[in-house]
Formats: sequence, C-alpha cells, structure tokens
Amino acid sequence: MIIKRVLEKAIRLYRSKYPVIALTGPRQSGKTTLLKTLFSDYEYVSLENPDTRSFAETDPNGFLARYSEKVIFDEVQRVPALFSYIQTRVDEAPVMGRYILSGSQNFHLMQSITQSLAGRVAVFRLFPFDSQELNTAGLLADNYLEMIVRGFYPAIYDREIPSRVFYSNYVQTYIQRDISELVAIKDTRLFQNFLGLCAARAGQLLNLNSLANECGISQPTAKSWLSVLETSYIVFQLHPFHRNFNKRIVKTPKIYFYDTGLLCHLLKISSPDQLLAHPIKGNLFENMMVAEYLKRINHENRFEDIWFWRDSAGHEIDLLIQDGQVTRLAEMKAGLTVMPDMFETLAWWEKISEQQNLVKMLVYGGNENQSRSAGAVVSWRDFGK
Repeated sequence: MIIKRVLEKAIRLYRSKYPVIALTGPRQSGKTTLLKTLFSDYEYVSLENPDTRSFAETDPNGFLARYSEKVIFDEVQRVPALFSYIQTRVDEAPVMGRYILSGSQNFHLMQSITQSLAGRVAVFRLFPFDSQELNTAGLLADNYLEMIVRGFYPAIYDREIPSRVFYSNYVQTYIQRDISELVAIKDTRLFQNFLGLCAARAGQLLNLNSLANECGISQPTAKSWLSVLETSYIVFQLHPFHRNFNKRIVKTPKIYFYDTGLLCHLLKISSPDQLLAHPIKGNLFENMMVAEYLKRINHENRFEDIWFWRDSAGHEIDLLIQDGQVTRLAEMKAGLTVMPDMFETLAWWEKISEQQNLVKMLVYGGNENQSRSAGAVVSWRDFGK
C-alpha cells in the first residue's frame, strides 16, 4: 500500500519554479517511492550503482548528455563533482524541474548544493510518516504507547515488517554503514554503546562530557560521532530559546531521536506494556511529540523556528514555536488525565515573559481536544495541525 505523503503538495508547487528539486532525509523514509510517484515520466538513475557512479565520475559531461533532462539522480551526494556540471547546464538552459536530486547524507548533499546550486534549487526534507499521514491512511493507533514502540518508518506499514526486525536490520545495514563512510570507527561495539547512551538521554539536556566519559571515549570523538548521527538523520538537537528573562536560563541543547521506534529498539523496549511502567515513558512521549512537530513543519514546508526554554530552577517549556508575531508554547504530558497543575509552567512563563500574542497548549496522551481558560488541551494525535 502506498501512503500519500503531505510533502507532495509543496514539491508539485515548486517543480515549476526551480530548475532543480532536491530531496533529502533518512534512509528508508520513502524518498525514492515519493519521487517515482510524483515524477513517473522521469528517468530514474541511482548513483549507488557502481557502474553508473563510475560513469558519472569519469565522464560527467557524457553522463549528463546521456541524462540531459527529466531525470532523478538518487544518492547524488556520492558524486560531488557532478553538481558543478549540473550548474552549468541549468544556467545554459534554465528549464524548470529539469533535475531531481535525492540523497540520504545531509552534510554531503547540502555542502554540494551550497557550493554549486545556490539559488537554483528548492530543497525539501522527507522524514518517516507523520501522524497526519498515518491517520489519513487509517493506520494511526488510538494508543500513543503503541505508536512510540512501533515507530513511523514506511516499511513497517507498507510491507508490514515487524518493528523489531526492521530496526535491527536498520541499525546494522544503514546506520553503521553510513557512519563508517563519514568517520573512521575502529570499534563498532563502542559506537553501538554510544548510540545506546544517546538513546538513554533522549528528551534530556545534552552533556557531551558525561556522554563521552560514560562511553569511554574522548569529547572530540563524542562530538564527531554525534555530528554524524545528526547528518544521517538519526538524532537532532533542540536549542534553548535565546531570550533571557531572568539571567538564569539553561543554554545547553536537548537531544532527540527522529523516530521513537528506533529509540525503543535501542532501549530494548519491545511492547506498549513494557513502556507503560517504564521510567523513561515521559521522555519518550516528549520525544515523539517534538519529532512529530519537526516532521510536520518539514512535510508542509512551513518555516517556523522551534526551541525549548528552561531555567536553572527547573522551570521548563518543552516546545516554544515562533511563527511571525505569534509565539506558541507546548507542554508535553504523557498522562491520559488532564490535571490543573499541568498548566502551571505555561502560566508562569506567560507572567515572567509578558509576551503578547501567546498561544498555550497542553499536549497529552489522551484522544480528546478541549478548550480551557488556562490553555488549549491538544490530543497527541492532533498536535501540529
């Protein structure tokens, strides 16, 4: 079953406005399927193929003469030199939607785009399914615990692959392979331990020194490995809001995983029942909601800035969203029952910030939306709409 992707709308719009469309995102997030669906009349060329890659590397002019227009180049970051030749061709004949580029290593792809194709390309990011996509397809569970453990990668739904099987293979086949291509890792087990330690810190402040010490590696190594995990769309950092109201704000970022199914696999959580009483349940719920919002704004091609806010006394806003002049605050609570004290931090932040145009939201584990004087109560299923 092919599930319709929200990002289709934005790509269709900008196809007629730019000569090059670039799509990046994690491996197995559905990029190839989406591009073949949207551009069914285009020729598809994968640069993972050694023979094709050799042709592009040794004779880029001949390669582009063979694939002159209406072509999808998948994993194009594998041939960085190709970008300059593409630039020359689109400058000579700026036909809109001429080349479609795709890649799963964000650093290499974006570095090549910045150097050669700035102003000529519209860049999009496709992540695993968001809740809206699964809900439209009738595949979103009523219980958020089930969704956290199951994860959101397309193969789990399209091909009905059990999560434990998919994520085990994903770690071995894709993560370790991508990491080894970007940085030299002598001890694979040590890196797996590092990955597990990152998982245990999901939704928490990132202390790089502590992470390095517990793993038994140097801080520069930990920083390098973390950077590669970000480049490969495994983890991301959420930075603190820059405005300082009381001079005691926390300036350390928080770490999250793009997909909670992978996160649960690394934490050896294999069922909703196991997660129900797990001490990290609240962090995993927060991770799912923050990742959901990040996926949603990328899939809808919305340009919003997101942060968290925390002070040294422990007051924290899980997600702070700025869209124009409007600031939205979201507090994440995994419970199914909404209690009055859940709004306390939202009210406290409103008071100290004296912020105008403020929207307060309590995102919780239940399925009903409510409007209260203290703020909007938003079901986990509807957050991000």
